Amino acid sequence: MKEFTLFCVLTFIFTYTAGQFGLWEDFKKRADVVHNYEYKALQLSKEVRELRMENESLKSKVSKLISEKEHLAMNVVGKKSRSIASIPKQSVGDLVNFELYQWSAEKLLGVGEQALHFKKYEKSAQFYNTLVNKYKSHQSVNDKVLFEAGIAAYESKNHYDWSAKHFETIVANHPNSKYYRGAKLWLALSHFHQGDQDKFIATVNEFRKKYRNTQEWKVLSRYYEEINYRYNK
Repeated sequence: MKEFTLFCVLTFIFTYTAGQFGLWEDFKKRADVVHNYEYKALQLSKEVRELRMENESLKSKVSKLISEKEHLAMNVVGKKSRSIASIPKQSVGDLVNFELYQWSAEKLLGVGEQALHFKKYEKSAQFYNTLVNKYKSHQSVNDKVLFEAGIAAYESKNHYDWSAKHFETIVANHPNSKYYRGAKLWLALSHFHQGDQDKFIATVNEFRKKYRNTQEWKVLSRYYEEINYRYNK
């Protein structure tokens, strides 16, 4: 009994003293901090468990997808490759693949202009030619575009028939165009490379009579003496 009485007295003294010097308040704050950490630790532990469960679920899905892929691969082995009917085949050398990509007129024109600027004549020629064929009534297909299409086709050295067609359209439909005389010049050169010397010489003679002082004649005259000599010979 005396021991219990002594314990109570000492507890009272400690509590009173701690209150006096703020020790009890400090102890309470520390307890709150510890409690807060314990709460957060429990919360993080729960989140970790959930993430682990989610990770296991994803691993299971990945394994399933791998199995399905391997199964499909096994079914393909030994079979002849077949093209899907709904997807058009890509032609070898066709840089446009219009049936596959369904380019708009604006996109065809943009690619054609850019390729011509960087002297990628084959690409430019194909995009311009597709524009003219697929969107012949489009407002963008004017004398300037036709002239650029003809130049790209000519400079590609693979499509003199295209260049002749584009330049012929300018000569036939745009007689007042500033590209008219140039179109006749390049049309003659396209005829020459196609082996049509009669049309080439006819244009040469016309330029020699009408446009002898023009820049176009200076270009065309480079071919004149040699071709005229071979033609008359």
